[in-house]
Amino acid sequence: MAQIRLFISLLTLTIPNLFLSGVVASATFTIRNKCDYTVWPGILSNAGIAPLSTTGFALRHGESKNINLPSSWGGRFWGRTHCSEDSAGKFSCITGDCGSGKLECAGGNAAPPATLAEFTLDGYGGLDFYDVSLVDGYNLPMLVVPQGGTGVNCTTTGCVVDLNGACPSELKVTSNGGESVACKSACEAFGQAQYCCSGAYGTPDTCKPSSYSELFKSACPHAYSYAYDDKTSTFTCANADYLITFCPSPNTSQKSLEEQNPVASNSPVINGTMVYEGVLDSSGAPPRVHVFRSQAIAGGVVAIMASIWRCRQLF
Repeated sequence: MAQIRLFISLLTLTIPNLFLSGVVASATFTIRNKCDYTVWPGILSNAGIAPLSTTGFALRHGESKNINLPSSWGGRFWGRTHCSEDSAGKFSCITGDCGSGKLECAGGNAAPPATLAEFTLDGYGGLDFYDVSLVDGYNLPMLVVPQGGTGVNCTTTGCVVDLNGACPSELKVTSNGGESVACKSACEAFGQAQYCCSGAYGTPDTCKPSSYSELFKSACPHAYSYAYDDKTSTFTCANADYLITFCPSPNTSQKSLEEQNPVASNSPVINGTMVYEGVLDSSGAPPRVHVFRSQAIAGGVVAIMASIWRCRQLF
């Protein structure tokens, strides 16, 4: 009877942790602007996840803002640029506009082209999955640095190069004054299936890098350059906070990236766990997010099995 009571006690300790993990814990995200101009960050939670207390704000040069995110949150961050308010009070931006007409994006997505930082916290195995994506184009240099996390693939990622100046003319977005302010993806620019990884090109075997995505990849080797760029562009951490910096210092940031040796191919990519939904289809539907579906139950089952194994040793 003593062994049975111990077994029940172990399950009592394990099962609540299984279902409560991802509820109590949280991560702190620090958003920092090192650009020489104001950036208006936008935030969008994934479908089915509650929006954060803020979904858009202004960061002047040198400013930063801390945001506490609940565990199991998933969504994207991006920077809006060249923003203004018209005489009627409507807020809009030349790049990254979320269509809300206000400072807060309030559920609005980033209009491409925009550099995206995408996260799923407390996903498969209790890990955070994150990436910086240029699949929907590029508008700003961005760096994601995990703070205090652990894991073989817990490393800095991002794009620290200014791609706007080197953007091919057919992809270039310019302001009214003729300044190059963003660089479209080939999918957005041409709408063809081979660039959008849609239709007959909707699988990893049929959708391959294009000369345009390779341009992005060459400049920013740790960022997503096209839909199936998972092996070198997806990163994982446990128990980390995150620093997201717009316009990081190229010298120190690039050095930090090159000193790392990420092994993105070691990330657990399981059917139903990591699904890319980031490109436009031929209908012109708005881009969606890399979705890393939480598999916390799987980690809990492992814990239960470990408890059962320990009890069997007592009989």
